[in-house]
Amino acid sequence: MVSPLLQVEPETRDAFFNGRIFFTQPKDGYRFSIDAVILSHLSRPAPDARVLDLGTGCGVIPIMMAFRQTDLRLVGVEIQPALAGFARQNVAENKMADRIRILEKDMTELSLEEVEGPVDLVVTNPPYRKLDSGRCNPNPQRAMARHELKIDLSGLMKTARRMLRQMGRLMIIYPSIRMADLLLAMRACQIEPKEMTLIHSDAKSPANRVVVTGIHGGRPGLSVMPPIRIYQPDGTYTPAVATMFAG
Repeated sequence: MVSPLLQVEPETRDAFFNGRIFFTQPKDGYRFSIDAVILSHLSRPAPDARVLDLGTGCGVIPIMMAFRQTDLRLVGVEIQPALAGFARQNVAENKMADRIRILEKDMTELSLEEVEGPVDLVVTNPPYRKLDSGRCNPNPQRAMARHELKIDLSGLMKTARRMLRQMGRLMIIYPSIRMADLLLAMRACQIEPKEMTLIHSDAKSPANRVVVTGIHGGRPGLSVMPPIRIYQPDGTYTPAVATMFAG
């Protein structure tokens, strides 16, 4: 019988951006989705920006951002030790350790000093299900990534506000069904919603995700951007989404 201490979590190694970056992630635990690809593509930080990813998982978002812009300074924060370990491994394998730091930490306890803040941009693809909403996944990694077990929307916004400089940006991807909750939580923390992009599975489906950009201390005024549709009628990615996967 193999000791549990010697057991290795099954994992996969996946190539992205036409084989120019690689991600190792759990085979059976939490695995990143297209949400991370969309958010990293839409973020477009200013040159030399300081970027913080709250709930970085395996480090996908900061690595994709660093690949596109080599002048960024990024920090990814992850509370789950196994996922933080994968994130560090991915940063090292993609030779980005000089630009990306991974912190294994509860984001509610994060200090400005730890992220060399205040930062210019906070990005997050957070847990989105309330504790009383739906069945909790039996896999602990997936459960914590999907349900608000460790942090809720209000706590997330408070953390983002603490980390952002005045007029700094927050970018978040969230279920469209909770859009009202999101906009209210942002305003309650003085993060003014400024841009909204609705995400649809295809041309006939209602939106199921929304990407919202907010400005810390910004003035009221919300622009609705052209929607993003993921799939064409034949089941392949639309040209817009295919471009995101190409890097």
